[in-house]
Amino acid sequence: MTNNGFQHGSVAGMRIHVLPTKAFKTFAISLYAGVPLKEDTVTPTALVPFVLRRGTASYPETTQFREQLEELYGAGFGFDVYKRGDYQIVQFRMDTINDSFVQSKESLLGESFAFLGEVLTKPALENGTFRPSYVATERETVRKKLEAIVNDKIRYAAERCIEEMCRNEPYRLHPLGQRADLDGITPESLYKSYNSWLDGAILDLYVVGDTTPEEIEKLVKRHFGRSDAAVAAYSSNFKPVSVSEVRTIEEKLDVSQGKLNMGLRTSITYKDDTYASALMYNGILGGYPHSKLFVNVREKESLAYYASSRYDGHKGIGTIQSGIEIQNYSKAVDIIRQQLDELKRGNISDLELNQTKAMIRNLLSEIQDSAFELISFDFNRQFSGKDRSAQELLTQVEQIGSGDVKAAAESFQLDTIYFLTGQKEE
Repeated sequence: MTNNGFQHGSVAGMRIHVLPTKAFKTFAISLYAGVPLKEDTVTPTALVPFVLRRGTASYPETTQFREQLEELYGAGFGFDVYKRGDYQIVQFRMDTINDSFVQSKESLLGESFAFLGEVLTKPALENGTFRPSYVATERETVRKKLEAIVNDKIRYAAERCIEEMCRNEPYRLHPLGQRADLDGITPESLYKSYNSWLDGAILDLYVVGDTTPEEIEKLVKRHFGRSDAAVAAYSSNFKPVSVSEVRTIEEKLDVSQGKLNMGLRTSITYKDDTYASALMYNGILGGYPHSKLFVNVREKESLAYYASSRYDGHKGIGTIQSGIEIQNYSKAVDIIRQQLDELKRGNISDLELNQTKAMIRNLLSEIQDSAFELISFDFNRQFSGKDRSAQELLTQVEQIGSGDVKAAAESFQLDTIYFLTGQKEE
């Protein structure tokens, strides 16, 4: 099956997505491994890729691991851990130069698959379990990353707002896990977690470059050593959350600048036909420098150092982030709520519509210039089960009027107000 250039199939228990193209001088390879976000597995799952990148059976020392990437003409290798909806996703990426541009005895694409397959399925072991030294070091790496969030008050406030709003949902969990869980993780327990993660993960493998689905299927069979297990897919268990009352949470820390964050719920998600309207709503509210929050809260009233909004289309959540003088709290809340009401009343200028369409048009057209952006866009489609190309989404965006944005605005309900304030007495 093909759509938007990607050809889709499955082999060895994973879904394969190949975009044969000569447009790029490299092969972009991306492997997504997704599992449901869960309290007891979120931290070990986050730690696993940090340990996997330290060494494999053939390259057990980290220096050998890096030297092998150099052997592949400086291939890029990296990973991310994040959440999509109520899933925790580990994404491995490789970027390898196309064979036709170098003098290489072996196929570089084949060598890259051998490397990635080994990273995933044949980690460096000691006495049948993960190397204790690697586990100890990488536990500290993850701990530092989690501590960095607490020290970055803008990120901290954004995370805390989500944590409070989604306090009874898996989505409250940070994809890197919880600091309190790290000390209890041993090489043995992590190796066990790794095996159950690998067995249970939903796997999507992407390749963009001058190749064919047939070649990729052969490489997967050869290098991933997995049986032809049933291929799993993501299940959308989205249920709109109705808001009965707005909760306000105030937290005191040693900060001089207040952080005012708000969480909104909407029934519109990525798979809905009205998704384009929700994108436009977020863009006009706070997605761009011309948006209502930026212009009215920051520029006109000088109430905020920053003010913006985000929309998570996989979870049906909107968030507002702003940094304010602590004494301006009430005034800032009132003005932000006014902007939400303006949108619900349909008070949207042609200029706001046209500028927002132009920004979204730029973002969607830039996707075509990057192999990894193409992959990311298609993965959103696979994840959500909604088959919609970037061009189709753009066409929908172009047709949206203020009435469509007003309708989307009516579905966004303020749920949580979170205020991070100082400890000093006024």
